[in-house]
Amino acid sequence: MKTLSHLLSASLPVAFLSLSAFTLLAGSPIQPVPDETHSTDKSVYNLFNPTPRELWRDLSPDRPDATESPHTVDAGAWVIEASFFDWRRDGGDDSYTIMSTNLKLGLTNSTDLQFVFDTFTWEDPATGKGAEGFGDMQLRLKQNLWGNDGGDTAFAIFPFIKIPTGTNLSNGEVEGGLILPFGMDLADGIGLGLMAEVDAVYNDATFDHDVEFLHSAVLGFDITENVGLFTEYIGITGPSAYQSYFAGGFTLSLNEDTVLDCGTQVGLNGPAEDLGVFAGFTKRF
Repeated sequence: MKTLSHLLSASLPVAFLSLSAFTLLAGSPIQPVPDETHSTDKSVYNLFNPTPRELWRDLSPDRPDATESPHTVDAGAWVIEASFFDWRRDGGDDSYTIMSTNLKLGLTNSTDLQFVFDTFTWEDPATGKGAEGFGDMQLRLKQNLWGNDGGDTAFAIFPFIKIPTGTNLSNGEVEGGLILPFGMDLADGIGLGLMAEVDAVYNDATFDHDVEFLHSAVLGFDITENVGLFTEYIGITGPSAYQSYFAGGFTLSLNEDTVLDCGTQVGLNGPAEDLGVFAGFTKRF
């Protein structure tokens, strides 16, 4: 008899393609009454009939916090989200990643396609697990269900699949999952983000896939017109011990299409990684 993890492993590519097809072929998503700023019907726009720049919604990056945004990239627009560096320490083991990148392309007014990869990662060989090079790639499809162009709340469904690249940093296994991000305006200049994520992750010890559940909550504050602050809680549970983290950082908007960011993530219990420090940017084209 096949276990749940065997079934998850075998069905990941099919499930991702099925969800992708559904989101692209489905009718218009549920939308609240648009506000005055976004009163134009943008459902007519797609990759081959791009949204005019003057109708683009406010930039809503998925970085730097772990909680994903429920908002998508406007149809025909490109976004690059990348880290200048990302340093992590867990006990005596350090790792460094340069240009961890998310390339995002707006397919429709409510759907975007994302390609996520680590350009270069170096792991400290002191622990005997040293490796360096290009990482695996994720293919992600975000479908906003409501709140993309107006309203106090927004929600999206966000399937993804990890494609192994066969490099030194790859485990050679297909993995994937489903992300459910929710956003809410609490007050002027204060926002709340909540996220639930279910993943099928390969376990090298059991040679099988385990189910992990990640949940997070983030508060964002507009300090000035261009400077923002976020604080975040992240929890991960599965077959191994529960991991909990606190994260925080700042964002600086240079213009409506460019944001710089920096932050730190601290493990709150023994099973969690000890510390992480990161900085990066978001650029829309």
